Amino acid sequence: MRRGLAWSAALMGSAAMSVALMAATPGATATPDAQPGLATGPGWRATQEVPGPVPRGPIADTTWLSLGSVPGKGTRWQEMSRTALLDLHQLSRQNGAVAAGAGGRWNYSWPRDTAFVAVAMARTGHQGEALQALRFLQHVQLVDGGFEARYLLDGSGPPDDRARQSDGAGWALWAAWEVSRSSGDAGAAASLRSLLDNATGFALAATDNGRQLPPASPDYWEVGVSRTSLGTVAPLLAGLEASQKMYVALGERGLAERSGAAATRLRTIIEQQFAGGWERFGSQGHRGGGLDAAVTFLMPPFAQSPSSQVVDAWTRYQLDARRPGGGLAPGSQWKHDGISWTPETALVAYTAAMSGRPDLSAHWLDWLNEHRTAWGSLPEKVLATGAPAGPAPLAWTAALVVLTSAELAAQQQPGSKVVLPVRVAQPAGVAAGSTSSTSTPPASLG
Repeated sequence: MRRGLAWSAALMGSAAMSVALMAATPGATATPDAQPGLATGPGWRATQEVPGPVPRGPIADTTWLSLGSVPGKGTRWQEMSRTALLDLHQLSRQNGAVAAGAGGRWNYSWPRDTAFVAVAMARTGHQGEALQALRFLQHVQLVDGGFEARYLLDGSGPPDDRARQSDGAGWALWAAWEVSRSSGDAGAAASLRSLLDNATGFALAATDNGRQLPPASPDYWEVGVSRTSLGTVAPLLAGLEASQKMYVALGERGLAERSGAAATRLRTIIEQQFAGGWERFGSQGHRGGGLDAAVTFLMPPFAQSPSSQVVDAWTRYQLDARRPGGGLAPGSQWKHDGISWTPETALVAYTAAMSGRPDLSAHWLDWLNEHRTAWGSLPEKVLATGAPAGPAPLAWTAALVVLTSAELAAQQQPGSKVVLPVRVAQPAGVAAGSTSSTSTPPASLG
């Protein structure tokens, strides 16, 4: 109860900072001469019917969408979310593999991305695809329960010798629980038993049953590190908490208690090591790295009732990592190239929606909506000029937008006390994709 009260107070206490965030004009950032362009073209979107094992085209797309629900229905993000869901469908393979992006070096399956896509599929009623994605992870899972950084789409193994990423086990567990509970079918959890047992075993071994931080591992930054980052340990905490819930659902009381106890211990270790500022590499003599998007992993839905310090860090990250294009960098100490990254921006939108901050979530969704490509897909990056760059679509961003818009739409249902802010029309002469804000900052976010 005490932590719950602190969480409520934190929401109120950070209101002024959040208002300042949405009203702020991004600061100037050095921009190098060479800037990335789009790695995808309009040909990504099938405008005519394409037969095959997974048919594509307007008719096939409409038929597939009718099997579930369109996320964000009735909101101003409906079209963006519809396109994002179709992009996830097109990025998915029959064996459950999900390409991280459209072609090129993104044409591999990352466990992290696959986990979020599975949850997005389940949230929109595509339970079969959700379970198939998790079964792909179950198939490629290593003997120790962990995962490679990425996999070939045929599931035969990794494409290279890139270092493993320990967060994959945590994300797999989180997704397995979310998909299982959304199905309402006990058989769903049972079919993922191997994934559950082995990923739980990996998380327990990596943290000595929650008594220590896991060894250093690359995280979503995709770079080598010598110290354990919040981006590695926070997903493992979320995974252990999900493991506990899954074992409860399966009637495995002893295993549930084991996962729950480890999660409690690991939460304490994380607080001891990172609470000095919730920076990427923590404190206690290892302070550094600045705030990064991993602080979102300590917010709902990944963690319940975060402390006021976590909420404050989550808000400050949005200020410190702001880029000229209006979005966010992966971290406040990311290279100063002026580029906004859509997955990290979407993570803030999602956690804002899930933690009762629909107005802040709407602000970031509006920004994402304004910076889509000409064919409607969400890109990986947005340049300082507002131009999209990188692969488009990107699976992680698309999944997060689907989840966020679905949550905000649910909060607008009859009986909900949530009222979303009204979008203000753009002034004459302001084109889509500009860095001008199109949402009015609310008077209060509390």
